Amino acid sequence: MPAQAAPIPPVNSMGFAKPPAQTRVVVAMSGGVDSSVVAAELASQGYDVVGVTLQLYDHGAALAKKGACCAGRDIHDARRVAERMGFPHYVLDYENRFRDSVIDEFADSYLAGATPVPCIRCNERVKFRDLLETARDLGADCMATGHYIQRFQGPHGAELHRAADPARDQSYFLFSTTREQLEYLRFPLGHLKSKEETRELARKHGLPVADKPDSQDICFVPQGNYAAVIEKLRPGAAEPGDIRHIDGRVLGQHRGVIHYTIGQRRGLGIGGGDPLYVVRLDPDSREVIVGPRAALAKTIIPVREVNWLGDRPFDEVAERQVEVRVRSTRPPKPALLRPLGNDQAEVELLTPEEGVAPGQACVFYAPDSSRVLGGGWIWRG
Repeated sequence: MPAQAAPIPPVNSMGFAKPPAQTRVVVAMSGGVDSSVVAAELASQGYDVVGVTLQLYDHGAALAKKGACCAGRDIHDARRVAERMGFPHYVLDYENRFRDSVIDEFADSYLAGATPVPCIRCNERVKFRDLLETARDLGADCMATGHYIQRFQGPHGAELHRAADPARDQSYFLFSTTREQLEYLRFPLGHLKSKEETRELARKHGLPVADKPDSQDICFVPQGNYAAVIEKLRPGAAEPGDIRHIDGRVLGQHRGVIHYTIGQRRGLGIGGGDPLYVVRLDPDSREVIVGPRAALAKTIIPVREVNWLGDRPFDEVAERQVEVRVRSTRPPKPALLRPLGNDQAEVELLTPEEGVAPGQACVFYAPDSSRVLGGGWIWRG
């Protein structure tokens, strides 16, 4: 009789045809409830879990600061979760990488009149690049995070999809995830319908972070005071200049371009008359350009550094209908996407959008679908 082939083991919840105990998963742990639940759930299912927390900026300053991820308190909380669930936990000093890859660009972008999104760069250049390589070095089969986004296996490989809970969806911040990274990453919370489900799982495991508040600030920007951070990083950056109307009139003086953002209305110090908004920043002439609300409306958005997650190569894609999101807090809007080579494109919004600012991301979605098609960086207002 011919020898029978060994039975193929069933595929586990991480997508591997082997038992959970033989599947090593590195979990990126920020110390918050989301990533803690991911680690606890996987450990309870029998996976070989290794928790990793990144120290991204000055530990001493972090200890006294609440409301931001990866601070000293958060490192302590992540360690407590690992101890409770019985898996190893490591803290990696990524301060230099974080400063070089994220903070310096953030400062320079602000000085250039842009409105950067450092959380995207952190995911792109630190968590999903450097940390992912560390996970491979640790012999992990995959890396899991607490992000609210979904990963499905499609006919052409792994696909990125919006989270089941629209209120928690983090696809805007993960558009630059590459295909190669997506094959290695897992997002176990993306299917949950509410944050309360996550907290219930935390309580089920008896985690000390079950009721910990969500992070609100960018981790290295206390109380959202961007200008104070820029002045500290780039002394002398806050030079005064003119506030000029789009019709050419000088309306007053400002205390530094870094104190203003596109779409801002309050705090301009030029009261009286019809409401005026910041419509453009010109750091070279140190001018803040203001105008009526109608001047904020844009229909054409140039983007570059496009990361494309569609099925065909980007330079083979013809003009196509998509939905786009130009701010993390806004719903996707219908648009036309026109590729211009390998990594640039023009986006035409079918209805004008206000407050489109250089430095922000423009994220592409498939119409009538949850699929994320990628996105790019807005580089002109």
